[in-house]
Order: sequence, then structure tokens, then C-alpha cells
Amino acid sequence: MAFERFKNLQLKNYNTFGIPSIAKELILINNIDDIFLAVNQEIFTHKHLIIGGGSNILLDGDYDGIVIKNNLKGKQVIHEDDDFVWVKAAGGEVWHELVMYCVDRNLGGIENLSLIPGTVGAAPMQNIGAYGVELTDVFETLEAIDILTGELKLFSKADCAFGYRTSVFKTNLKGRYIITAVTLKLSKHPLIKMQYGAIKDVLAAQQIDAPTIKDISNAVIAIRSSKLPDPKILGNAGSFFKNPEISSLQYGELKLVYPEMPGFPTQNNLTKVPAGWLIEQCGWKGKRIGNSGAHKDQALVLVNYGNATGQEIIALAEAIQQSVLEKFGITILPEVNLIS
Repeated sequence: MAFERFKNLQLKNYNTFGIPSIAKELILINNIDDIFLAVNQEIFTHKHLIIGGGSNILLDGDYDGIVIKNNLKGKQVIHEDDDFVWVKAAGGEVWHELVMYCVDRNLGGIENLSLIPGTVGAAPMQNIGAYGVELTDVFETLEAIDILTGELKLFSKADCAFGYRTSVFKTNLKGRYIITAVTLKLSKHPLIKMQYGAIKDVLAAQQIDAPTIKDISNAVIAIRSSKLPDPKILGNAGSFFKNPEISSLQYGELKLVYPEMPGFPTQNNLTKVPAGWLIEQCGWKGKRIGNSGAHKDQALVLVNYGNATGQEIIALAEAIQQSVLEKFGITILPEVNLIS
């Protein structure tokens, strides 16, 4: 028994930024036994990087280690009652394909998360979210394998310690587990959420008064497609920065200076400010430096115009962070994982 492995592999097609990087080795995980084999061969004791769709990483050079790609496939309904359906999907499944699987069956809860790049296994790691919905809203459990012991563990929602674009897999247990499957609890009687962003405007333009979850999904796809570049055409990793949360006091003070500044109250007397707005106000929207830049339609998205290195993208990100800090006194942090 052996898994697929490749020496000195070019990773340009394995990361959506399209950054050229040579990995010392790449291993494909096509089934659970491949993980157990890797554990037994102590693969994970060497420098390694576990990836799914490569949509949330930025490589800053060649990778002198082993890249392990989660290629696990499969999705199915495992339980249902009068109100809910539990859907289980393997970690290597494409996230958007899972969304379409559920929307086509009128199972509500993740339609607002349409067209988010990446895989199912990566979704809980950063608690993906968009248009007023987060993964945690429908999350039931996940299965993951400890890469040091080979133990298969079931994680509850509480175990995952979800926060804004984070989880225990990005903090205390970072790099410790491979997520093999995720189970979501979806509704047979969907609650339509269209208050966030331009969803209402898109539906109104289409004269849709009583939208279905398919209508919501189509609206989100239309919005994202109009604002976000296709990584297959223009390298990017989606939103590069997290939306910062600042104290309501600081927000109130900034609002006096910048009356048009948007903000959304969150917990603990904090206000979330759109990072894209901050970056745009600093003049970065559509600005290009060499082979990198901030996208012309969405300043929050940093792009590779074809030949950028990871270092160029990092330098651009740091310049943007510094300008936002100087203008607003707000620190914005990357949502994308920087890999050395």
C-alpha cells in the first residue's frame, strides 16, 4: 500500500494566488488509509504543509518540506427528521460544490456561502462566512485525525472554539489534525437571509419578491462574480484581510471625522469596520505595484497580475496595513495564511 507522491513539484497550480514555488515533495491523500500510512511512516514529523484547494495561502518562496493535499471525496445525507437534514461531506470536497448539492435539494443554511473558494475541510478551520452567515450557524460535528498519533477524533461545535474567521485549528491545535469530514445540520424550512450586502438590490432588480434559497445563492454568486476576480484568470486568495473590530468608542470618534464610515455592532461593545472600505479610503483600490496590486473592483482582494512572487504580495500587504494604521489608527490583519 502506498500513496501518490511527487518530488520537486511546482505548486503554481496548487495555490489560487498562482505563486510559483517548488515543494520538496507532494503527497496526495485520497483515502483515510493514506493518512494512517503517513502517520506510520512518520511523514508528519518532517516539515509539512497540509492544503485543500490552496485558496487561503500565500507562499513566499520555495517550500523545503512536504506538502500534503487533502483529496478526500464524498458527500451524503446521513440523517433527517421533519425539520432538518444532516449532510456529511469529506474534507477534500470543493466547498461550492457542497453548497450546490444542498441548494439543489432545498436544504437551507449555506446558500449565502456560495462561491467561497476552498474545500470542505478548510471551511471550519477559519469559520468561513459571508453575507450575514457563518459556518458555525449550521455546523454539527467534524471528524479529524491526529497526525502524531493517528487517532480519529470527533469534534463538537464547542470543541472547535469558533470565532470570527478562526477556530481551535488556527490556534491551540494548529497543524495537529487533518479534517477528514464535516457534518452540517441544514433546514427543510429555510430561513431566508438577505439583509446583508447587495442581496436585496439584486433580487429587486430581478423582481423576486419571495426568494428561495436558490434565488439567494444565485444573487450571492452574481455579486461575488461581479466584485471578485476569478483566480483561474487573475491570481488571488479572495479577501486578504479580516474586517477589524474596534471599540465602539473609537468607532464613534472616527465617525465624527469620517461620517460615511460603515460599521456593524458586534459582541462586547465592539464595532466591525469593513477592511475593504478602509483600504479604499487610503487610495489602494485599483492600484498596481509591479506584478501585484489591489483589485479594481474590491480593494480587499490583492491580486497577482501574472508574475508576482510571494514576497511582492507580502510587501504590498504590509504597505496597505501601514497606510490604514496611519490614517485611521486601526490595525488590519491578514486572513490569508503566510507560508515560508
